[in-house]
Amino acid sequence: MLNRSSVFGWAVISLASLVLAGCLQNKAEAPAPVQEAPKIEVKAPTPPPEPEKKEIVFDPRNPPPGFVNCHRNHCHRVGGGVASYAQVMQEIGATKSVGVPEMAPMPQAPPDVAAPPADAEVTPSGLASKVLRAGDGAAGKPGPTSTVTVHYTGWTADGKAFDSSVSRGEPAAIPLTRVFPGWVEGLQLMSIGEERRFWIPENLAYQGQPNRPAGMLVFDVELIAFQ
Repeated sequence: MLNRSSVFGWAVISLASLVLAGCLQNKAEAPAPVQEAPKIEVKAPTPPPEPEKKEIVFDPRNPPPGFVNCHRNHCHRVGGGVASYAQVMQEIGATKSVGVPEMAPMPQAPPDVAAPPADAEVTPSGLASKVLRAGDGAAGKPGPTSTVTVHYTGWTADGKAFDSSVSRGEPAAIPLTRVFPGWVEGLQLMSIGEERRFWIPENLAYQGQPNRPAGMLVFDVELIAFQ
C-alpha cells in the first residue's frame, strides 16, 4: 500500500511528464518560418553603341559628286555654275578640308579703285588700264585663245576685294576662252613680266549675272607666262 509521500511524488512526476510532452508537441506543431524568395535584380538591357560617324573631308583635288574642276577657291558644278569652297563644304556636310592653300589677307584696294585716273589708257570698248610695271615684249603677247598664267586681285569699285591669287599664294592658269570680255581684251595688251591695272566696265565684266560682283571691276594683273 502506497503512502502519502509516494503518491505525491508520482503526481509530481506525472505532471512534469505532461508539461514536457506538451512543450514537445507545441514545438513540433509550430509552423516553420517562411523563407523569402531571393530578390533577382533585373537590369535594363544595354543599348548597342551608336555607329561611329565618319568625318566628311573636302579635298578640291578630288571634287565631290556634282562638282568638277575645283581650283582658285571654287568648284565648277556639273551642268554649269560655280560654288565657293565654303559653299561646297556646306552642301556635302564637310567639317574639314585638305589640300587647300592657306589664305593670306586680301591685298588692300588701290587709291584709284573708284575710277580710272586721267593718265589711264582707254580702248574703244571702254576698257581702261595703266601699266604698273613694264614687261619683256620680246616674247610677244597672248592671243584670244591663249592660256595665261597670272597673279591677280579683283576689287569692286567700293574697294572690296572678291578674288585674289595673291592671297592664295599660287598663280592661276586661265584659258582666255573662259573669261569675260574685259579680261580677253586686256590680257592681249600685256607682255610677260608686265603688271597692269584694269578698270573694266560692267558691260565687259559679269554683265549683271547673279551671285557675281556687280558694276565696274578693278583688277591688278601680273602676266607670268602664256601658251
